[in-house]
Amino acid sequence: MKTALLTGVTGQDGSYLTRFLLGKGYQVHGIIRRSSTFNTDRIDDIYQDPHDPGARLLLHYGDLTDGTSLRHWIERAAPDEIYNLGAQSHVKVSFEQPEYTADTVAMGTLRLLEAVRDYADRTGKSVRFYQAGSSEMFGSAPAPQNEETPFHPRSPYGVSKAAAHMHAVNYREAYGLFVCNGILFNHESPQRGETFVSRKVTRAVGRIWQGLQQKLYLGNLDAARDWGFAGDYVEAMWMMLQQETPEDYVIATGKSHTVRELVELAFAHAGLDWKKHVEVTPRYLRPAEVDYLLGDAAKARAQLGWKPKVNFQELVRMMVEHDKQLAIQERVLLETGGPHAQRGVSAS
Repeated sequence: MKTALLTGVTGQDGSYLTRFLLGKGYQVHGIIRRSSTFNTDRIDDIYQDPHDPGARLLLHYGDLTDGTSLRHWIERAAPDEIYNLGAQSHVKVSFEQPEYTADTVAMGTLRLLEAVRDYADRTGKSVRFYQAGSSEMFGSAPAPQNEETPFHPRSPYGVSKAAAHMHAVNYREAYGLFVCNGILFNHESPQRGETFVSRKVTRAVGRIWQGLQQKLYLGNLDAARDWGFAGDYVEAMWMMLQQETPEDYVIATGKSHTVRELVELAFAHAGLDWKKHVEVTPRYLRPAEVDYLLGDAAKARAQLGWKPKVNFQELVRMMVEHDKQLAIQERVLLETGGPHAQRGVSAS
């Protein structure tokens, strides 16, 4: 049985990757941040009692800002593979919390890499390491962007991810560690956080469809992104670590769509006229915008045999259908005065 250690296990990618690895027969150790409220809802359905000797999903408290906890759980888990998915991953928030973003994303990656190097030196065990990169590292670089495109990040998040990327390359070259950078373009799902634009849109569509909300406030409708399905992209992460030699890969669909297109498609799927409900506000504009991202995943197709299975239209439909059902549940709770009746009001 192989063992994997994941940071960011409770996030969108962590939840999909955990299910994928469990399906492959892995034991999965997930590092979660301590919180006074439960933050494991994405993986609650697959959670296993740690007292069960056959449990293959084990959760541990730790943090990318705490090197001691990272070293402790690497020692305890003795992983074959590590997937560093944890981050302060919201681009807009990174402008408001640049220092924290850099500490978790850039320095957090460095802490984890150094812990892996020490563990490998002491035990002689080879650990394969996946570093979650981002298309935000490219920023304003000309499209299409591939593994050879120079980085030009336009946010503290993008800058921090670029630094983490280079730390990973350095540890691979300097110490011979098996480290792969996955430069993943935007990938979404019904598990996406509700403050990210794709889910913010589909969540609002469901609520407007049920009469729970009237307006959706957005920023730059002309920003274009290469959007794919998170479930497809986590498989690419695993595929990278199964290769004979560690390399870096762009993962993308090769097709770009504007936020406006996303909005039009999502509202149309619910039979709504988006122009009656969407308003643009400066509140959601970034100090420095990334206008156009389009990934070239030719290397991943050729070397990994990877290609996306879910297209943009199917992805939006999947998310809208999920959030329509969520809105129905919310309306019932409101009508019956049940618990958490106001869930989702922040979607606007």
